[in-house]
Amino acid sequence: MQRKLTSILMVAVSLCASFAQAQTASSWETVQSTTSCTARHENAFTKVGDKLYLIGGRGTRPVDEYDPATNTWKQLAAPPIEMNHFQAIEYKNEAYVMGAFMGAYPHEKPISSIYIFNPAKNEWRVGPAIPADRLRGAAGSVVYKNKLYLVCGIQDGHYDGHVGWLDEYDPKTNTWRKLPDAPHVRDHVSVAIIDDKLYVAGGRRSTARINQVLNLTEPAVDVFDFKTNTWTTLPENLNLPTQRAGNTTVPFGYKLLIMGGESPAQVEAHAEVEAFDTKQMKWEKLPNLNKGRHGTGATVYKKKVYVAAGSGNRGGGPELTTMEVLK
Repeated sequence: MQRKLTSILMVAVSLCASFAQAQTASSWETVQSTTSCTARHENAFTKVGDKLYLIGGRGTRPVDEYDPATNTWKQLAAPPIEMNHFQAIEYKNEAYVMGAFMGAYPHEKPISSIYIFNPAKNEWRVGPAIPADRLRGAAGSVVYKNKLYLVCGIQDGHYDGHVGWLDEYDPKTNTWRKLPDAPHVRDHVSVAIIDDKLYVAGGRRSTARINQVLNLTEPAVDVFDFKTNTWTTLPENLNLPTQRAGNTTVPFGYKLLIMGGESPAQVEAHAEVEAFDTKQMKWEKLPNLNKGRHGTGATVYKKKVYVAAGSGNRGGGPELTTMEVLK
């Protein structure tokens, strides 16, 4: 009997230790690097190869390269023009910028071409033009099966012209194709692909024209199925739990992670991290960021999620220089 009780206790202790390890593993750690990144917001953050890159932001900012192997930041070439409000794409060892803005609030102008950064050469080049009738910024962008996709956004800065457009660019043939519109228009959005499906969550309808820049957040989650070429909207009970825009989104296995953002609910940028389990079709709460932030990106490298820079409050500041990693 004593041996049986001992065995049970050992199993219980083991389970508790495993749970504690899981809790510890699922926490954000502020990276203490020997150098820091450039303060910026309304920028993008993406992996290219074995390094991470902060790109763009309000004003003119250099590209910042983070090397996980040496835990250091290095400044590289600044873009040839200002670029803000976009989601960068890693494609064939380069970073692609599309669906971005330039200029000042509230009438930022869409950038008319794709811009491409080659880290190995530390060089920028102007890529193909975006169709004039599909220009917008603050849009989501992803790559899927060697084609680039641009979804939603707004045509006139923070003023008006929200769209649900979905466009496909094929670099091999240098052609654009219009796909079905998303069910909900939105801007200040970041998107991700999991299992042949494009997930669009968060964002808003920025409308400075009627002084409603922050208020019109979109709770619904829209999903585009590449196999059927159709959109669906998840049931209302699966709306994004914490409504916000300017959030960042990454696919993490079969889960969709929504991090940070801004909303009229609070002055501080959101620190909430929520994950949508695409297998069990439910939301779960993950540990908050150590520092709330919006207007930046996140990227996944070696099964870790990295997020850096951004604004610490809703609006334009303070601009952050910290980076966090979810292990």
